[in-house]
Amino acid sequence: MSSTSVLGGVVRRREDPALIQGRGRYTDDVKLAGTAHVAFVRSPYAHAQVGSVDTSAAAAMEGVLAVYTAADTDHLGPLIAQVPVGALRPLLNSGTVKHVGEAVAMVVADDPYVAKDAADAVEVDYEPLPAVVDLKQSLSDEVPVHEGASNTLISWVGPFGADEAALAELQEGIEAAKQGDGAVVVSQEMTNQRLIPVPIEPRSVMADYQAGYDRFDIYSSTQIPSALAGAIGKYFGMSMNQVTVKAMEVGGGFGCKLNVYNDEVLVAFASKQLGRPVKWTETRREAANSTIQGRGWVATATVTGTEDGEILGFELEGIADMGAYSQNFTVAIPFLGLFVGSGQYGFPTYWKMDCVTTHTMTTDAYRGAGRPEAAYYLERIIDMYARRIGMDPAEVRRKNYISASEFPGAVSPMGFPMDTGDYATNLDAALETAGWSDLLAERDAARAEGRYVGVGLATYVEVCGFGPSGLVDLGFSWAEYQMPSAFNGSSLVRVHPDGSATVSIGTGPSGQGHQTTWAQIVGDGLGLEVDRIRVIHGDTEEAPPSIGTFGSRSAAVDGAACYQATGKVRAKAARIAAHMLEASEEDIEFADGGAHVAGAPDSSVSWGDIAACAYQPHRLPEGMEGGLEAHAIFSPGNATWPFGTHIAVVEVDPDTGDVDLLRYIGMDDCGNVISPMIVDGQIHGGIAQGIGQAMFEDAVYDADGNLLSGSLVDYILPTAADLPSFELDRTVTPTDINPLGVKGIGEAGTIGSAHTVVNAVVDALEPLGVTHIDMPLRPRRVWQAIQDARA
Repeated sequence: MSSTSVLGGVVRRREDPALIQGRGRYTDDVKLAGTAHVAFVRSPYAHAQVGSVDTSAAAAMEGVLAVYTAADTDHLGPLIAQVPVGALRPLLNSGTVKHVGEAVAMVVADDPYVAKDAADAVEVDYEPLPAVVDLKQSLSDEVPVHEGASNTLISWVGPFGADEAALAELQEGIEAAKQGDGAVVVSQEMTNQRLIPVPIEPRSVMADYQAGYDRFDIYSSTQIPSALAGAIGKYFGMSMNQVTVKAMEVGGGFGCKLNVYNDEVLVAFASKQLGRPVKWTETRREAANSTIQGRGWVATATVTGTEDGEILGFELEGIADMGAYSQNFTVAIPFLGLFVGSGQYGFPTYWKMDCVTTHTMTTDAYRGAGRPEAAYYLERIIDMYARRIGMDPAEVRRKNYISASEFPGAVSPMGFPMDTGDYATNLDAALETAGWSDLLAERDAARAEGRYVGVGLATYVEVCGFGPSGLVDLGFSWAEYQMPSAFNGSSLVRVHPDGSATVSIGTGPSGQGHQTTWAQIVGDGLGLEVDRIRVIHGDTEEAPPSIGTFGSRSAAVDGAACYQATGKVRAKAARIAAHMLEASEEDIEFADGGAHVAGAPDSSVSWGDIAACAYQPHRLPEGMEGGLEAHAIFSPGNATWPFGTHIAVVEVDPDTGDVDLLRYIGMDDCGNVISPMIVDGQIHGGIAQGIGQAMFEDAVYDADGNLLSGSLVDYILPTAADLPSFELDRTVTPTDINPLGVKGIGEAGTIGSAHTVVNAVVDALEPLGVTHIDMPLRPRRVWQAIQDARA
């Protein structure tokens, strides 16, 4: 780290000036001459046979340019998926629709309002069919979602890699523990409800086909610009250098913009057909049925232990809702849960999750993607076990942790090698920060006054920062998107002749602060002020290919590539500076906007001097190539495994069921920290989303597959008024997986928070005998649990 290092220091987010002034440029801000607009005709039924589609009235309307049905687009094939297990979504459906909101026709018009009116004028003859929404009913195959196919797409069973004999032996061992003298067995079925992602910017896409050059310019609010470019190229028989995708500002993604969507392909199709730019931007109500959803698990967690807090075995068996189709990662989301199914603990774990289809919108990656669900079941049942035996929930966890002495090289009970961990130290830090003993004493004093105050604690371990590239061999391949390079990171660092620098990255950030973070990495490595560094992202024409921003992988993988590219530039610059200063390369140090000889700060050259020399090859050492830039590809040997401890304090009003969140403490460990402010911001957002699931959010379908909470009137989101000021701190356990020692942080707050809040609310109601309440903990549900306990 240089003497002018900004790694670990506070640097103001370089993204913010444009955004807070309302001058950021989003997809819907792009204005091209002659742009046409799209509206979709969507099914009002969750399951129905499509008969005739009469487009004549719509096509005759003034301003309508075209009306397309499946007959026009079927030749393109279905929507491709990265993990194509199960039925793939048709671009437009002419057979049997599988969920409310599925697109059956597309209208293109000069004006977006005309397009919407024309879509309403399309007459579709539907024959309604029975729908299945309930997961247990779907598992029985009584109502098949796809004719001739089982509703169960795959069952993820762990430990990963164990054969049938090993799994049977594991189950026998846990069953024997249940029969042991003094064994304590706690079991609970719990629901992890469906969630609707609500980024502040809805999805939007514009396609501009340039016939004279046979190429596409695509503007999209996507997290995966390179993958989208490859997908568009594949659909239209074009190479990747014929498709440019620009993802400018992306106003939140949380995983829902990680997919390639049928509307992106269809808008490109319309642009090529009509020879003009075509745009579509979804409405909020439309988004509820056309953008992927998250979560949706029902499972039974069982823990077997002793009276003194030793856990002898954990079992989780359940059903995960895939929705109607496989899109991108759909069936792989529960697999990510399996990675962390045993959390920070070393006890034997058996894990089985059946992935079933239903007549609902597809589920896929939503912030945390399988890991919040897995952590929820584990941490809730451990809390119930601790209460059953009357032991401090913190001490139960500590007693069962994988020891820090087992790292590096620890292998989780689920069969996955982990990088680094020191769980007990993190727990102790959280307890000290919260004042754990005082909290419990204050809680007990409040109870003596007749108040229902509760303290909840939960710990988590996360897997993120994907790599390794070897995941491609497990089916996580982007080959369908013409990107077989899988989970590599890439970065290009260029110092210009005036001594300024540009960093080109292939990630597609949606608020994570990449412009700031990457500038810090380069500034630290080169001793260059961050204000002299520009970061380019989200433009496939200017940036190197990368699979995008998701899975808390950007800093750990693409950031590591940036670090390596910076090192290459630094090495060349050191040779140039040594030549200019008539010194040895080994004696060159970089700081304060230039280079100097170690021990002789007055013997120096500026970056402008070095760069000017680099671009005048006749001034360089003999045999050195001109220019000053480097590209690096980083392929980690493993994912990273962040972890943390969260604590919540709540008070419940027994007369109304209202929950007041009084305090929230987070003690996270993401390895080395590049930007503390950005880390805190990511944790703030993640905790808010986890609290949203715990207390407010719920995607409710009726038995016929109608989404009853499809607007923000019915789908309740947390606001600032619902949240306390979060008390955040961290421990630092660097990873050995990448040269920066960083682990991911973007999803950690979500993975650690929902069960923490539920644990606190159940603790508050423990004097009444309440042992569990399913999320979301809205007042009526909490009030009903109180009434049932008092009955």
